[in-house]
Amino acid sequence: MPTTETNLKEAFSGESQANRKYLVFARKAEQDGFPNVARLFRTAAEAEAIHATGHLSALDMIGSTAENLQVAIEGEVYEYTEMYPPMLEQAKVENHKAKKMFGYAVKAEEVHARLYRMALEAVKQGKDLAETNFYLCPICGHIELGTPPDTCPICGVGKAQFVQV
Repeated sequence: MPTTETNLKEAFSGESQANRKYLVFARKAEQDGFPNVARLFRTAAEAEAIHATGHLSALDMIGSTAENLQVAIEGEVYEYTEMYPPMLEQAKVENHKAKKMFGYAVKAEEVHARLYRMALEAVKQGKDLAETNFYLCPICGHIELGTPPDTCPICGVGKAQFVQV
């Protein structure tokens, strides 16, 4: 019989995945001309986020900002050093379309880890990040601070495609 902690971890994972899946489904519904179905998906996604947040809190996994940044760094490093490289190689062997996104993720997660390290250093000094402009490549997930590059260093998309967050 699983423990409550095991159940909370499974529930957090499921609710988190449902949140993301429903947001993707909402974009698709909107593209297909169903704005109210899209709104339903977005509303349900927020409900799933409420559940996920509650489960994460019950697991006592929300720490100080410095602690949260350290957890984020560890997660990003794991992803680009251990998780994605074998996934990418397997996708290449199978010539699966996933190789493209796995390749992007390997590179983007390394950038995320670097940015989190920079944030952690600021927080340790009692400071926030000085930069206020954050740009996201909507193709590969690369993040730039300040201004977007002329072309994404990971996927090559043009500057105009970057989204300011």
